[in-house]
Amino acid sequence: MNTRSTKTRSFSKRNSGPAKSRGYGGSRQKRGSIKQHGRLEPKFDFTQFVKKAIQTTEVEAFNPEHKFADFEMHSKLKANVAKKGYVHPTPIQDGAIPHILQGRDLIGIANTGTGKTAAFLLPLIHKTFKFPAQKALIIVPTRELAQQIDEEFKSFAMGSGLQSAIIIGGARIDQQIRILSRNPNFVIGTPGRLKDLIERKNLDLTQFNNIVLDEVDRMLDMGFIKDIKYLVALMQEPRQSLFFSATMPREISDLARHFLKDPITITIKNRATSENVEQDIIKVGPGEQKIEVLHNLLLRPGFDKVMIFGRTKHGVDKLARTLEERGFSADSIHGDKSQSQRQRSLRRFTNNEVTILVATDVAARGLDIPDVTHVINFELPENYEDYVHRIGRTGRGDKHGHAFTFIN
Repeated sequence: MNTRSTKTRSFSKRNSGPAKSRGYGGSRQKRGSIKQHGRLEPKFDFTQFVKKAIQTTEVEAFNPEHKFADFEMHSKLKANVAKKGYVHPTPIQDGAIPHILQGRDLIGIANTGTGKTAAFLLPLIHKTFKFPAQKALIIVPTRELAQQIDEEFKSFAMGSGLQSAIIIGGARIDQQIRILSRNPNFVIGTPGRLKDLIERKNLDLTQFNNIVLDEVDRMLDMGFIKDIKYLVALMQEPRQSLFFSATMPREISDLARHFLKDPITITIKNRATSENVEQDIIKVGPGEQKIEVLHNLLLRPGFDKVMIFGRTKHGVDKLARTLEERGFSADSIHGDKSQSQRQRSLRRFTNNEVTILVATDVAARGLDIPDVTHVINFELPENYEDYVHRIGRTGRGDKHGHAFTFIN
């Protein structure tokens, strides 16, 4: 196999057989616009998509100041944390939990997959243990993230009697109204459905004295900033406010200044892309069909649990069907599917009932699916930040992952 400086790979059924690589091919391309499916693709420096993984032993070790047992939290909560096997907190947990326990407002700057959920859930659950009248509102950009936070809440609050409600679009609103009537301590929801239930008089935010905004930059990207301002403005004072975001663009900084009181900021140094992910590009040569290149790539050894990203809802559905017709075990996930359909797709992929999940960028953030071996960008993302979040679905924790990006 011949190697060029950019390591552009091309897989061809015609020349190599079903599971073999023809070798490296193609020339370096930088900052070019590409046409796919009749539209102009974003400009990228394709060398950004080529990177050797750094061995875990080379990553600077983190030495936490605390153990979970050191935090001044309720004994029942500590017992539930211990049941999950947690001993040492992650950097964002180590930095944020002591301040949240003290009642401080906080801005946490950290990527997904860094343990942010436990960083805010644990101190808020402890607070509710001590003061049962406390209520917390957690606002998130996607249904999947709401579901994952609720699952974490249930494991941490086991045996406490504390209740939660998931308030998201794509699910039956009458069921959500019934759950809210039980006066849950924690409400986890997406902005649109929360606003809907407030306008229906089924949710009163003046009862809430804690708020968490998670993945605020993603909510900004999705156009939720006005809804967030509306929701936060309805809450009572005094309150404890927690903002978590991977980045802090100006709009989010302005929002934080307006609604937070003397916040402490915890910034976790983020790597541009996971050091555990080996990244490469796949050149689709003249006369080659993209689906054939993908087919042969998926037949290679080690492609055990693969996420494939496309740009459109119709496109990912079509690609999943095509892969199934070719004998692969595949499913798809995107924003037009109902919540039950999305949960079913995620459950099948998580439980290895299917080995390939084809997704739009709705799945690029917030999802923590174990043991994803490969991420394939079948179509380019809108921007480099979305690329970073896509490939962050693999190589999580101390695992090693691979990411491939198709270019023409």
